[in-house]
Amino acid sequence: MDISVLGPFRATLSGVPVHLTAVKPRKVFALLALQAGEAVSVASLVEEVWGEHPPRSVQTTLQTYILQIRNAIAAALADGTEGEGLPNGAKSVLVTEPGGYRLDIHGGLLDAHEFDALSAAGHRALSQGDWPAAATYLSGALALWHGRALADVQCGPLLEVEATRLDESRMSVLQRRIEADLRLGRHHELVGELSGLAARHPLHEAVHEQLMLALYRVGRRSDALAVYRQLRRCLNQSLGLDPSPSVEHLHRAVLDSSPQLELDPSAAPGPQLARAT
Repeated sequence: MDISVLGPFRATLSGVPVHLTAVKPRKVFALLALQAGEAVSVASLVEEVWGEHPPRSVQTTLQTYILQIRNAIAAALADGTEGEGLPNGAKSVLVTEPGGYRLDIHGGLLDAHEFDALSAAGHRALSQGDWPAAATYLSGALALWHGRALADVQCGPLLEVEATRLDESRMSVLQRRIEADLRLGRHHELVGELSGLAARHPLHEAVHEQLMLALYRVGRRSDALAVYRQLRRCLNQSLGLDPSPSVEHLHRAVLDSSPQLELDPSAAPGPQLARAT
């Protein structure tokens, strides 16, 4: 079974989609999918679907949802070839465990796991100063995304935490990929992307730092300073805060046309200004 959670939730068996449209069974299926290969307790499934107010018939209702998921898996198995090696059919995929259930994907792919592996490789490459490899790995990780995590699932408390974690991780990886591209001198290519990110995240200081640096390096010093003023205004109006010392340091460097801002691809990662120089 292959599973996608980095965008709309999808599961396929030998390329055949597992069709499941009911809201609450999809929540159960999504939580099992995110923890594929691990037992998920009945208590966790109940919390995800009903929160702190489960119905009296919760055990029976949950078992009904499990049956619906198994039926959807069985239908996909019947239309594909994967069922030939599963003597217990859908029960070999959605396995009953003591106190819970486990989704066994039998060597299939979970895109969240692929994302984590590529991201880790990209971070290692960054720490070693291998900017081309870092950019390649991190770009590959980001290419797995097709929207917000679990975009079409009505997430309960547990799935909401997981979806938020994945979305935050995506943003972090995006920043590191941009860092690698800055190291490689791809400033002209980055200006448009960073401008869009800054517009969508008006309080995200790291994005604005990267945009200021990219603009400065393509000869748009006045625009870099305008980005700083816009960020300062948004932080003051929304949070009553001034920009961080890192942003202020970069601002002073841009004002002074500091040699520190010139590209040095051999420099080791460090604080924002040094990291991008």
